[in-house]
Amino acid sequence: MKRQTNSGVKYMLAGGSMVAALGLMTDLPKFLPQSAPIAERCQTVVEPKAVLSRDKLAQLLAVAEGAPRSQVQQVVQSPYCRLPDVQVRAGATTQREAYPLAFDPQTWFVVSYEGESYAGYSFSFRR
Repeated sequence: MKRQTNSGVKYMLAGGSMVAALGLMTDLPKFLPQSAPIAERCQTVVEPKAVLSRDKLAQLLAVAEGAPRSQVQQVVQSPYCRLPDVQVRAGATTQREAYPLAFDPQTWFVVSYEGESYAGYSFSFRR
């Protein structure tokens, strides 16, 4: 009996390795659904020339979650655009503003607010 269990594990490892190798040889991202570029998801364009420099990005990354919205707005001026609000949990609406990075325009920095508090950030990559 022990012999059959070991051979079953060997076959599963061999099969899994073959699937992994096949996955590495194919271009999987072209088969996965792509989300629309962030510029196409903008609800309102605020400042079409707005970009976020490395210095401003570094300053923003130092702002603690829960800080007043005004503290974030002291670092950055107007965003490129506002994205549609989202509800992340019952009763809490999150407003989001997007900034393309000056040094990598295909990458956008998205700032989130809940009311007058800074709720965090995310990056949106387009390749």
